[in-house]
Amino acid sequence: MNKPNPYSSVMQIAARPDIVFVSGRGGWLVDDQDRKYLDFIQGWAVNCLGHCPTQVTQAVSKQVNTLINASPAFYNNVMLNLADSLVRHSCLHQVFFANSGAEANEGAIKLARKWGQLHKGGANKIITFNNAFHGRTLATMSASAKAQFEPLFEPKVSGFTKVPFNDLSALQQAIDPMTVAIMLEPIQGEAGVIPAQLEFIAGVRQLCDQYDLLLILDEIQTGIGRTGSLFAYQQYAIEPDILTLGKGIAGGLPLAALLAKDKFCCFAHGDQGGTFNGNPLVSAAGQAVLDTVADAEFLAQVQHLSDYLREGLMQLSTSFNLGEVRGSGLLLALETGSLDATDIVRQALQKQLLLNAPRPHTLRFMPALNVSEQEISEMLKTLAAILGSLVTAKS
Repeated sequence: MNKPNPYSSVMQIAARPDIVFVSGRGGWLVDDQDRKYLDFIQGWAVNCLGHCPTQVTQAVSKQVNTLINASPAFYNNVMLNLADSLVRHSCLHQVFFANSGAEANEGAIKLARKWGQLHKGGANKIITFNNAFHGRTLATMSASAKAQFEPLFEPKVSGFTKVPFNDLSALQQAIDPMTVAIMLEPIQGEAGVIPAQLEFIAGVRQLCDQYDLLLILDEIQTGIGRTGSLFAYQQYAIEPDILTLGKGIAGGLPLAALLAKDKFCCFAHGDQGGTFNGNPLVSAAGQAVLDTVADAEFLAQVQHLSDYLREGLMQLSTSFNLGEVRGSGLLLALETGSLDATDIVRQALQKQLLLNAPRPHTLRFMPALNVSEQEISEMLKTLAAILGSLVTAKS
């Protein structure tokens, strides 16, 4: 008699390995066989303070006994405090809370189109960039430019113009009277950690001012300290009109945010909403994370750890004749040259190290922002052994 499949009740939307995790602490996960894994994915940059950080667990434990959900039809004190904190630390003025980055980006698209309807003659087109990733709702998949998405779920949402990333000339040529906004990631994470060039971002801001367009920055992956500043836009010396946050904002709980400047906050009552949005439980987690990550000393330590990890990756690249190391803060990538990054990830898993390959020849590193130098060194040592064996096998 065949043994029943223990995973059969879960819809198969990803090629998950036959591992079941049961606990986690800091940089480590533990499976149901009591094996420990060093985690340099951290939920795709979600667990910004590692697994089960004390700040978050204490805040949630306190809140769960106080108030879990007051309904989005009412204010609650935790939501108000977190919104005030985000506004105080950013250049934006108002916050809409959501449950996922895709939902926040969907809200940004809606807000831009509503503003275009009211103030720009019905303009509704949004320019996005090749290889962008903005989410998996129908509209955010339409805004993305991921080759795998192209044939899926047609017809998609119209009104998105795609141009090459870091190409100001192509961007300017794509602007027409029906364009309302430009939407981009400061670092294209799913594309392989491709940073926007400083002069490109400055040029985008200038074009938005010149043509009366909204600048939407998708900081789902780059925000909340991931790049070494609280928000990545601060490193570019520009201000967005609309900003989206997610992933690390609540340290592992489902929370995202859409922020906008006052003059672009044009939703009427009923235009936007969400049953769980802004609930006190996840807002308490978000406040605990923001109180930790916004600290200048914490961000300085992120930069130090970034330098430490970058130096180690560059040494590996030199030793094994690999490619570029790029990115910012603790969102870094290593080009693996002729080596198959997916194979490296598979071998790392066998050695109980969790890595990610967003592209066939790219490794992406997204450890907790409070990862230790010892953990970085252990990861580099394991990765070096894998690379050495692969290079030897090819020679």
